[in-house]
Amino acid sequence: MSLHTYREDGDGLPLVLLHGFPLDHRMPEPALEASADLVAAAMRAAGVERAVVAGLSMGGYVALALVERHPDLVAALALVDTKSTADAPEARANRLRIAAEAEESGSVDPVRPMVSSLLGESTRSSRPEVADEVMAWIDQQEPAGIAWSQRAMAARPDRSEVLHAFGGPVVVVVGDEDTVTPVEAAEHLVATSEQARLVVVPRAGHLSSVEEPAAVAAALADLAQAADATIDER
Repeated sequence: MSLHTYREDGDGLPLVLLHGFPLDHRMPEPALEASADLVAAAMRAAGVERAVVAGLSMGGYVALALVERHPDLVAALALVDTKSTADAPEARANRLRIAAEAEESGSVDPVRPMVSSLLGESTRSSRPEVADEVMAWIDQQEPAGIAWSQRAMAARPDRSEVLHAFGGPVVVVVGDEDTVTPVEAAEHLVATSEQARLVVVPRAGHLSSVEEPAAVAAALADLAQAADATIDER
């Protein structure tokens, strides 16, 4: 687990960004439970006692595991292009197939085609350089990490009840062209949480923070402000 610090100044709550699959920390620059524990350990080692936690895609799964296992660390939650439900059997089987192929081939070739589904049609048609950048990020990942992450996601439980029980501010962000976790999945998150606000990002797919970073940053800024206000009220 690597902790990448973008800024150290400021007096508000820290913002912890959890990236999606099959990328790394550049996207916003063993089981998911273990990942959540590693995130918690990294936060505490950095002196972070409480933070706004934002997770995109797989990062959202880890964020919900963090809420379940280390609720004291999470002041507010941003779920970006993600879902709280477990995989359907077909999706689970596909993840396990990709994991096996990545291990057997010793390459990231099994996930390279994901670029077309990760990015929205608007981005693919008008900004091919974004697709090239995302592909370059994928190519730099480790096949063993690809396999590990796929198996972890395949085994994750439904954490809708975890989200429902979370009492802090929540924002749910989704690209309106996301075909991986579409708007309907985001609406499920909003219906599950009593605290959630929905932000639909135009002209963005599954990587909304890469495709339309200003819109996602604005949603995160509003969430951080809401979290700070909640602390002030206490």
